[in-house]
Amino acid sequence: MTTTLRPIEPLQRAADGTRSRRFQVCVNSRPVGDIHLGTSPTFGAEVALITDLRIEEPDRRRGRGTVAALAAEEVARGWGCRRIEAAVPAEARTALGLATALGYVVRNRLMAKTVGAGAPALPAGSRSRPMTQAEFALWTVHAKEEYAQSWISRGVPESEARAKADKDHDQMLPDGPDTEGMLLSVLEHEGTPVGTLWLAARDGLGFVYDVETEEAHRGRGHGRSLMLAAEAQAVEAGWPAIRLNVFAGNGPAERLYASLGYETITHHVFKELL
Repeated sequence: MTTTLRPIEPLQRAADGTRSRRFQVCVNSRPVGDIHLGTSPTFGAEVALITDLRIEEPDRRRGRGTVAALAAEEVARGWGCRRIEAAVPAEARTALGLATALGYVVRNRLMAKTVGAGAPALPAGSRSRPMTQAEFALWTVHAKEEYAQSWISRGVPESEARAKADKDHDQMLPDGPDTEGMLLSVLEHEGTPVGTLWLAARDGLGFVYDVETEEAHRGRGHGRSLMLAAEAQAVEAGWPAIRLNVFAGNGPAERLYASLGYETITHHVFKELL
């Protein structure tokens, strides 16, 4: 039997320069599923995205998804893409196993936690306060560099990573710490600044964009205090849950979030196209 992709719409081109197309997955010309392939609005035309891949139940576990994914890679190569990415829901363990078998690597995970009705208390001696304009000026330079390095160390070309860091920060924080919907905080312990937190409104929930303990103060539980401060701010803002992104390989952060009750929602995977 031959598994192929059959286009079911013309190539779509969006105003932001991205392209996309939907295909039927066919076995000997018989439709058994569909796949939606596009290019990345974040990294540009050289990065493809599988935004949806579905095989009908009667045809699952027969390798149809594997062949469809490989065929999508060929389409992406024809578009001039050199990398392909996908978001795999945490409950889709078969899909994650398929992606791993095809050479995809987990780059980062989206995690979430439902917050309670009451704000958690910070440890004795610790308090959270708003970040000042002077502190923001120093923080944003460091935060952009750390953000860019996180992508660079996980396969994103340096120019793309730095462009993304500049774009994301400039678009999201046009008014610095006074930007509406953004909560930039400094954690102090016994009067000394020991860490920073960037929490924001996103889709009606809280989202932790950045959290960091100063290097000289690590290993003393301040990371946990920062996350408790995030929960307290979410409760005050009326957000029912907090989400965050954690890069693969960041063991201390992964262990901290798991110990606080965060659960994985989505795995983001990528593969270089040779």
